[in-house]
Amino acid sequence: MALLLSEADVRSVLTMPLALEAVEEAFRRLADGRAEMHARRRLEISEKSFLHYMAALDRVSGWAGLKVYTSVRGGLRFLVPLYRALTGELVALVEADYLGQMRTGAASGVATKYMARAEASRVGIVGTGLQARTQLEAVVAVRSIRRIRAYGRNPARRLQFSREMTERLQVPVEPVNSAEEAVREAEIVITATTSSTPVVLGKWLLPGTHINAIGANFPQKRELDEDAVRRAGLIVVDSREQSKIEAGDLIHVLGDAASRSWSAVRELAEIVAGRVPGRTDDRQITLFKSNGVALEDVAVAACVFELAETRRLGQRLPLWEHCG
Repeated sequence: MALLLSEADVRSVLTMPLALEAVEEAFRRLADGRAEMHARRRLEISEKSFLHYMAALDRVSGWAGLKVYTSVRGGLRFLVPLYRALTGELVALVEADYLGQMRTGAASGVATKYMARAEASRVGIVGTGLQARTQLEAVVAVRSIRRIRAYGRNPARRLQFSREMTERLQVPVEPVNSAEEAVREAEIVITATTSSTPVVLGKWLLPGTHINAIGANFPQKRELDEDAVRRAGLIVVDSREQSKIEAGDLIHVLGDAASRSWSAVRELAEIVAGRVPGRTDDRQITLFKSNGVALEDVAVAACVFELAETRRLGQRLPLWEHCG
């Protein structure tokens, strides 16, 4: 029987420390070939409506799975089917909206752990939606953060966001009136928007800043201007293959997939495995361009499933019982 895990089930067991550990270990295994993944693909249903899917396998843990979701008329429906790789058994169907927020935050947290200056304590975030919350939670988990400035276009939302996150993180989150004000003095910058045009300019960045850019995952969308990308002494992605397809911030500057400029872009797995340093000096600007990859989803879904089994959560579905 497969276990159906609802959003409520996921929220009841999944914490940021668990997500950080699962994602970091997954990238370590990816670096040495013990895990693999396929980049996201999209089928366009109609204008601005898509079916999205991607897959991953962890040979050490024995888990394989997909993330599949639709984005239709602004609505998103996420699902992770999780399989035991050796038997082919479908063990879980996991509703994956919150899971996706957590794994995306965790990937930025891992990047921050390895790439931000050790003493970085000031954060600027542009975007105050659901993804922004887990971005801050992850960064606070890996650095001693003393101050956060937050900007979003809606004044009421950014005020509410700042109040909620101050209480949750026990770190002062100050709402500010512009993206520039959020970024100017930040040592860690986060972009978590749906913008198609740049919201952060390179001229605002301090030497030594680390950037987590997570919002733009279509080739026509950008959160960073050309100067911000070019000022980065190290550019890291979760998947070079996937970034060549959908990382508009980088495609705009580096060109198409055939361009030699992509050879300088590193993967997070290389950083985690110690093959490439996360930074070479304290004045270097570093950039993690996150697209969100299936390995993150499978690693976190497996963690959720194992905890749910222990706590007897979820609903049993009688699927393929004849298979034994």
